[in-house]
Amino acid sequence: MSTCVRDRTLARWCERQGLEALTGREREILELMSAGLSNTAIAVQLSIMERTTESHITRIFTKLGLAPGPDENRRVLAVLMYLRDALL
Repeated sequence: MSTCVRDRTLARWCERQGLEALTGREREILELMSAGLSNTAIAVQLSIMERTTESHITRIFTKLGLAPGPDENRRVLAVLMYLRDALL
């Protein structure tokens, strides 16, 4: 198995492990993020405070191993992980 294939397989396994670590509420929020909702819209939909939504999203990023950085958009990466998992 090539290093590239092994690395992709490992990355998918790590993503799946991170997604499995999410609570039901975190998965619900990630699903709403994947629908394109803003933090405010998510808070309204779930009848929670926007600050609570932000806290959940921060925990989602942490569990998925998405550290802040100048070159990536963690929100987009989290949604891509979620969608990729949903397709498998």
